[in-house]
Amino acid sequence: MSASLSGPGSATQTPGREPARSGLPRKSRDARHHAPITLTGLVVKVVLLGLVAGIAIWAAFPLIEAEKWVGLAILSATTAGLFYLYLTRRHIPAKYLVPGTIFLIAFQIFPVLYTASTAFTNFGDGHRGEKSDAIVAIQSSSVKQVPGSTQYLLSVATKGDPATGPLVFLVTDPKSGTVSAGDAGGLTPLDAGEVTVAPGGKVTAAEGYQVLNFGQASARSKEITDLVVPTSGGALRSSGLSRAYEGRAIRAYDAGCDCVKDTETGKTWTADEEIGAFVAADGEQLAQGWKVNVGLKNFDRVLTDPAISGPFFGTLVWNFAFALGSTGVTFLLGLAIALALHSPRMRGTNLYRILLILPYAMPSFAMLLVWRDMFNTDFGLINNLFGLGVDWFGQDWSARIAVILVQLWLGYPYMFLVATGALQAIPRELTEATSVDGASPWQSFRAVTLPLLLVALSPLLISSFAYNFNNFNAIYLTTEGGPFPADNPTSGATDLLITYTYRLAFGAQGAQFGLAAAVSIFIFTIVAVVSAVSFSRTRKQEEVYS
Repeated sequence: MSASLSGPGSATQTPGREPARSGLPRKSRDARHHAPITLTGLVVKVVLLGLVAGIAIWAAFPLIEAEKWVGLAILSATTAGLFYLYLTRRHIPAKYLVPGTIFLIAFQIFPVLYTASTAFTNFGDGHRGEKSDAIVAIQSSSVKQVPGSTQYLLSVATKGDPATGPLVFLVTDPKSGTVSAGDAGGLTPLDAGEVTVAPGGKVTAAEGYQVLNFGQASARSKEITDLVVPTSGGALRSSGLSRAYEGRAIRAYDAGCDCVKDTETGKTWTADEEIGAFVAADGEQLAQGWKVNVGLKNFDRVLTDPAISGPFFGTLVWNFAFALGSTGVTFLLGLAIALALHSPRMRGTNLYRILLILPYAMPSFAMLLVWRDMFNTDFGLINNLFGLGVDWFGQDWSARIAVILVQLWLGYPYMFLVATGALQAIPRELTEATSVDGASPWQSFRAVTLPLLLVALSPLLISSFAYNFNNFNAIYLTTEGGPFPADNPTSGATDLLITYTYRLAFGAQGAQFGLAAAVSIFIFTIVAVVSAVSFSRTRKQEEVYS
């Protein structure tokens, strides 16, 4: 009997010996740790990997055409790694971590690195491409009609919407009868079977293009006039809406002196590689330049240029006040309401909670526009309701108070919700114990409830501060950064650094992406430092109350 109980597969253990292992083969035991492959899972895996392969192939062609071999190698290695990872039954944790890591790199790390690299360049209007692109633009923009210029019958077309799509010139060579499509990239011959040409040579239809009628072309006459199509002999420009000519560039690039010469006036502009532009002896700079590395010049401008540094530091002070005020005031109001509704003596709390979160349920951009009208001096609800005549958005401090009040209305429901959840997580026994010890409600709140709330809500308050520090919509949709001083229309009293950066990047004087990127790096550094310090203090607070 004893021998039968200690045989293979028995649950009885012999003293001093290892427990008997399963009689299953090792491969069978390992297979038990893997979930069976279902048809649905297999289909999903095939579809997703097919999508990855399609995206990789789609991205490979532009990289090959541009001869970006490093990028192509990274793309190939990443695609091969994903196929290996998801076609093998190993590395289970990595299957879950890799997608999040890829999205983190694509949508967080890469934009930050690209912004940082842009901050060290002069990238902006007039400095977008290579030097060769600038030369082509200079020569094309100086094209003039000269005696003997070739004349073409012109049809204006587009590949998209007639009102907004990119314009294309459809022209017929008067000598060969060849029809070509021209845009800023040059002329492309079209097959005779793809076009319909009326007697006389004018194109009336072309496959893949929508020919504009006279009314549609007239509405875009300025764009048509500005369009320059580079050719081997100069450039093609419109002469009205039905004719075009191939003119000659009066400004030509001379590689010997690395300069641009005007054949009519004899003036010369020499290339300056430090600023990425052609500059004449009298200091005149051609508008078309190229992108170059300028080092710390953009950062130096932010800190030392009086036209930028003054508004920057003034805006920075208000930015901190706005972020702290918006976060602090909304937190205090939301917490006060949460405490009131948390009291067991309150009745109808569910109805109150529904009503109180209505601002949170409304689209914020729409509410910001509504509040802008409510603060209107002449017909706004605020002035009419209280019998006031305040020019809310016309004075510095009234505009600042107005935007904080708007933020209070929009932000307190969120703070009310998170404070309510945190209060419900605090055991009532703790506050009851303080009451037994003779503490007043205020002493109980200050000594027990508030510290426990701050431990739970500090990360949310830090993220709310970071959000409000860059709250573009709150300012731009209400005051647009104004009011502006008469001597500086680029920086207003309610501007945050983010709206100030937006105006630098897309202002009336042309985009300055490099300078705007430098300001963005300052913003990123400030928010990162404040967040890091705050999280450090939060961890210490958690250790005290844990």
